[in-house]
Amino acid sequence: MSRLNPAISRPAVSGIEANKVLKNTYMLLAATLLFSGLTAGLSMAFGWPHPGMILTLVGYFGLLFLTTRFRNSALGLLCVFALTGFMGLTLGPIIGYYVTAIPNGDQLVMTAMGGTGVIFLGLSGYALTSRKDFSFLGGILMAGILVAFLAGIGAAVFSIPALSLAVSAMFILLMSGMILWQTSEIVHGGETNYIMATVTLYVSIYNLFLSLLQLLGIFGGDE
Repeated sequence: MSRLNPAISRPAVSGIEANKVLKNTYMLLAATLLFSGLTAGLSMAFGWPHPGMILTLVGYFGLLFLTTRFRNSALGLLCVFALTGFMGLTLGPIIGYYVTAIPNGDQLVMTAMGGTGVIFLGLSGYALTSRKDFSFLGGILMAGILVAFLAGIGAAVFSIPALSLAVSAMFILLMSGMILWQTSEIVHGGETNYIMATVTLYVSIYNLFLSLLQLLGIFGGDE
């Protein structure tokens, strides 16, 4: 871990500044989630196909790079909506598949959405009210996400259902940890850029929803 003593390494950020970052983060997060839902709905309505794993990764990392590059300017906001809108487009065909191809698929989707919302609100609320410092999770989460990401690619390429199931379970735990970590970073001044905080929370919610949906699909009749 690079930060052995968070109390020393953290910049001095007042409570007012932290609350401002928190407020701006949640406002932007709500807007991006709505926009992502809109693009997902459009993708489903027009029957657009999923772009595939390679194009999805290229689009995601490319837009993430631009968002990071312009995070301190108004252009960064445009990049955030481009990133989340693109991710919504990739989500639409997945939701469409569950709704049309799996028995009670619409209920599975709604359950995954509800579960994602409960987990996000619960973990965020805990981090905000307890004000515990979860900065120690940073290195652990980054290592875990890298392992899970590579395992997920392996599961997709070699079509290993058991590994895919394990990856989904891992991502649920990892994304839950990311929500705790990012919220704590905002509260304690470790993250002062609301654009980047929004991206982290959005990606956590996105992956949490997909992982819950996959698990529910498996145990709900997706063979």
